[in-house]
Amino acid sequence: MPFHANIIWYESLDSTNSEALRNLPSLKCGDTIAARFQTAGKGQRGNSWKSAAGDNLTFSMVLKFGDGPLPPIPAKCQFSLSEASTITVRDYLTSKGVRAQIKWPNDIYVANKKICGMLLENQIGSGAMLTGSIVGIGINMNQTEFDPGLMNPVSLKKLTKKDSDIEAELQEICRRLSENFSLCATEEGRAALHENYLKDLYRLDMEYDYTDCLEGCPMRGKIVDVSPTGMLKFKTNEGKLKEFAFKEISYII
Repeated sequence: MPFHANIIWYESLDSTNSEALRNLPSLKCGDTIAARFQTAGKGQRGNSWKSAAGDNLTFSMVLKFGDGPLPPIPAKCQFSLSEASTITVRDYLTSKGVRAQIKWPNDIYVANKKICGMLLENQIGSGAMLTGSIVGIGINMNQTEFDPGLMNPVSLKKLTKKDSDIEAELQEICRRLSENFSLCATEEGRAALHENYLKDLYRLDMEYDYTDCLEGCPMRGKIVDVSPTGMLKFKTNEGKLKEFAFKEISYII
């Protein structure tokens, strides 16, 4: 069942994920750490997340599995948390009139530009069950000028020409997250999330150039599926089927 998200705002933090991790024992399921500015925002696999002070949403929601609103979830099903997170942000942007897609594994793109990135840090207990997760999300909201070193950023304001009330929008997003995370608790819910995730997968069944990072060579072909465990399934132009984990394939945009 959906749970209440208690939002805790900070003017500045090194990283909302780091702050959540430091205080994890005392935080409850749904507690959400939000910062108006991050000095050392974290992205996937050690990448950084750069955001202008006060312009964007940078927050981390704490999930705890066991006694409480979320039952234990098998560790093998942890990709459903990424699916719930990305679906939430995609649907939120849709409600703002923005046609967004999910770029595997958990970025949100509008056309060929990135509007949102995520970092999920999961904790696994005994019996290969998830005991908790820190779901870090950064959404470009009101920022209109970006670091030239960023490859392809875009923001909600650049797309809609409207300013957003950051605190009010976070309340709406957290409500949507709570609803979608509750689906992760059952096989039926996870199956529904997976189907919904694939519905708007960036570049699905479309031919493009990529780099095979495992073999260090270019390849051309199509993304054909994503496994329930989060592996990207790819078919080359030569008809060879391959599976990739994160960072094993690079998009050429």
